[in-house]
Amino acid sequence: MPSLNLPLLPLRDIVVFPHLVAPLFVGRPMSVKALATAMSTDKYVFLSTQNNAGVDTPQEKDISTVGTIGTVLQLLKLPDGTVKALVEGKARGRIIRFLPNREFFQAEIEILREPEISPAETSALCKAVSDALEDYAKVNTGI
Repeated sequence: MPSLNLPLLPLRDIVVFPHLVAPLFVGRPMSVKALATAMSTDKYVFLSTQNNAGVDTPQEKDISTVGTIGTVLQLLKLPDGTVKALVEGKARGRIIRFLPNREFFQAEIEILREPEISPAETSALCKAVSDALEDYAKVNTGI
């Protein structure tokens, strides 16, 4: 399976899943450069959570190896120097290796294929989720 070389954006307090559109507020210089590079090339970026959100300057060991390949839909520079990015998750991916880059994290990424689920299993899972939500709604009257 072919791999992709993508700028990497370490995320502190959010997980971006495939098919999810999410706004991100980015202030770290390395992350801003990663987004700018993505926007100036093919708009693809690898979104991966940090193992510990409290780490201000993450190293390779602080970043989860599994994340989401996403596209940057919009980038807006704010007056305080931070950037608001709107990203959309496309597919799950795994870091094969980090690539040398002093300006921002960059990694070679392999695309992870989603497992096939039979229609019967899909139906059973939907019913289980529906039943669990119904039980939750009985306990939590605010929903």
